[in-house]
This record gives sequence, structure tokens and C-alpha cells, in this order.
Amino acid sequence: MWTVLFILLLFLILIFIFEYRVRKPDQIVLLERNGKLALREGRLFPRHFSLALSRKIYSSSLAIDACAKGNIDIKVKLSVAVSASMTNIPQLIKVGGWNANAVSAAEKELETLIQGFVKEFTENFEIEELSSEKILNHLQQKINIVSEKLGLDIISSSVQSFEIIDQKIADAMRQRESARILEQTEVLNQAARINAAKNKIKADEEIAELENNLELKKIELKKSIQVKESELAQKKVEEELERKKMQLDYEKDELALLKNNPELLMLTPQAARLAEASQSLKNARTIVSLSPNDVSQGIDLISMFQKFLENAAGSQIKKNDDKKK
Repeated sequence: MWTVLFILLLFLILIFIFEYRVRKPDQIVLLERNGKLALREGRLFPRHFSLALSRKIYSSSLAIDACAKGNIDIKVKLSVAVSASMTNIPQLIKVGGWNANAVSAAEKELETLIQGFVKEFTENFEIEELSSEKILNHLQQKINIVSEKLGLDIISSSVQSFEIIDQKIADAMRQRESARILEQTEVLNQAARINAAKNKIKADEEIAELENNLELKKIELKKSIQVKESELAQKKVEEELERKKMQLDYEKDELALLKNNPELLMLTPQAARLAEASQSLKNARTIVSLSPNDVSQGIDLISMFQKFLENAAGSQIKKNDDKKK
């Protein structure tokens, strides 16, 4: 009895080891349930009742022989990278079949479609109108649409080169492109020279304007200085006039004092000069010089001095007459 149980247990263990596998992190495990595909979420799965698909990226390079208008042969080299789409598993199984190479088979189908897309596109354009960028833009629009139907995710796509097979045509195209580049370079150089000249003229105008503004500021400053100097001179003149007026008032007061007190004339400098001259030269005429400031004063003094002498002489004569009597 125990022998039979042991053999049965050993048989079950062998079946388990032979049938079940551990799901790897980069695998998608599918099962069919009620006619529909579903994902197994557990780590263990029976290999004969499940399909394990790899989620790795499949890359491929294509060299496509195509033609432009006029039957000009060209070669387009491009690369594409795809992986299994988690959202379009049924479409992937429909294209690639129920086997582990379903993604690779769908990728081959995509390559065939890409060749058709490229040939169809290039045949509608002249050779001068074609470029790697135009081919890539058209290709991306197309494969993004068909990738859902193939159950694939497009990781990347690029056009590596676009070549003309006929060497003469290729040389002619290169020469034309070189001439175009040289022409554009010359145009850019001339435009740069024009812009440099414009910038120089603009800079000269700005410098001239700044210099003009500086000159105007200098003129305004000079005017301000002249106004201040004029105001200062005017103030000095007013002060001088005020001083002279005060001096004139003083002299008037002095003359009024001498007029009211004739005996003070003997104390004036003019009288001192006359007295000194009369002592040294009895019969000489004494010349008394008066400064411009003393002219008006001198005239009044002389008249007052004459009156004083006349009064003095009159009083002396009167005294002499009284003595004689």
C-alpha cells in the first residue's frame, strides 16, 4: 500500500516538474478561457496549457530598394524597434499565431508593410523633393496605424540613409546641393554685411545723438553759469551802489555839519594844505588837488571856506576900526 502511494506521489512530482514553469519577469503568459485570451498572473504556469511570450524589444534594419519619379532607383536604409503590446494581445496572436515566436512573426509582417509604404511614397515625388525627413514622417504615420492591428508597440523608427543608386545622378545632386549651399552662404554673408552696415549706421546715429545731447547739456550748463554770474555781478553792483549811496549820505552829513559849523573847516585836509602852503610860500598860489570823490565836496568846501575868510576878514577890519576910534 505504501509502495503504491509512494510511486503515485513520485509520479505527480515528476509531472509537476515536467509541466510547470516559473514565469520570468520579461514574459507574458496567456491562456485561453471560454474562447477568449487571458493573462496568467501567478508565478507558476503549465506550459502545455499556456503561451509564454517574451516582452523584449525586437530591432531590425531594412534596406529598401525603391524608385522616385522617372524610375530613378534609390535605396532607403531604416531601422525599427518593436515589442509586444499588452493592450492588443488578440491581434498579436492573430498575426503571429499561438507560439512563442508570435512577436517575431508580427515584426516580420511589419517589415513587409514598411517596404510597401516606402515604395508607395517615393514613387509620387521627384528625386529633388525626397528627403530622409519626409520619408520618416510618412512612415511614422503609417506604422502607428498598423501597429495596433499587428499587436505591436513601436519603440523607435528612423531613416538611417537615403541614397541614389545611379552615381552620375548622385554626383549631380551633390553638386546642385553644394551650389545651393554656397548660394545660401553668399546670401547670408551679404545679409550679414548689410546688417553690420545698418548696425554701424545706427550706432553712429546714436553716438551723434548722444554727443548732441551732451553739447546741449553743456550749453544749458553754460547758460546756468552765466545767469548765476550775472546775478552775482548784479548783486555786486547793487552792493557797490548801496555803499556809494551810504558814502554820499555820509558826505552830505559832513557838509551839512561844516555848513552849520564853519569853524570846523580849519580841521579839514584842504584847509591844512592851504595853511601849509601859505606858510612856506607867501606870494605863491597854492594848488589843491581833489580826487574825483572829493570834487563835489571840494567845491562846497571852497565856497564855505571863502565865506569863512570873508567873515573873518570883515570881523578883523571892524575890530581895527573900533580901535582907531
